[in-house]
Amino acid sequence: MQSLMPLVVDAGIPLAMYYVLSDGFGLSEVAALAWSSVVPALRTVWSLVRRSGVNGLALLMLVVNAVGLATSTMTGDPRLMLAKDSVTSSAIGISMIVSVFLGKPLMTAGLKPFVTKGGPAGEAAWDRLMAASAPFRRAERRFSLIWGTVLLSECVVKAIGAYTIPVHTMVWLGTVLTLVAILLAMVLGGGSCADPMEKMVKAEVERAADTAPGDTGTAASAAPAVGAAG
Repeated sequence: MQSLMPLVVDAGIPLAMYYVLSDGFGLSEVAALAWSSVVPALRTVWSLVRRSGVNGLALLMLVVNAVGLATSTMTGDPRLMLAKDSVTSSAIGISMIVSVFLGKPLMTAGLKPFVTKGGPAGEAAWDRLMAASAPFRRAERRFSLIWGTVLLSECVVKAIGAYTIPVHTMVWLGTVLTLVAILLAMVLGGGSCADPMEKMVKAEVERAADTAPGDTGTAASAAPAVGAAG
């Protein structure tokens, strides 16, 4: 629920607000889009305030939304306001891809707890595999590449749709495209990266347990007892 809450706030609430303000209160497309952007903007500000450090991604999203809102209001172009969402998606996607080549994949922070189940044995197995297993490291990097590529593709589709599809339709269609992109990234990343990595970690945990010093000592002490009984 905690991981889904930002999606509800940033996508579900603005979508509902737009149609309520546009169809229910008769606001113009620009005004409805502007007011529906307030809630995710406030959430971003709150996330920056409550954290001790500056979150670069959250700050980028806030700046993009603010600039897009100001520009759209001045030009009166609702399509430009829709296009700003694709700019945010592209920035996130590019950041994920660049992070892989810098050796610090952004999606690892969310991937590691899932693969290791948050336990010390799993985390220790993760560290050993990262040091010794090339396939494991490739899967870790590929996970962020998949997410970055999918988000960039979503960006292109939404940017084209912002200027070719009626605004009233693109508002809900943009949300659908975001959900589809997230589901696609989850399926592709899970099947080709997360699931194999989870199995590798599980196997490594079991291997470490089988070769633990305590097990060897127990087996050694048990052997003389059997001989004595004979």
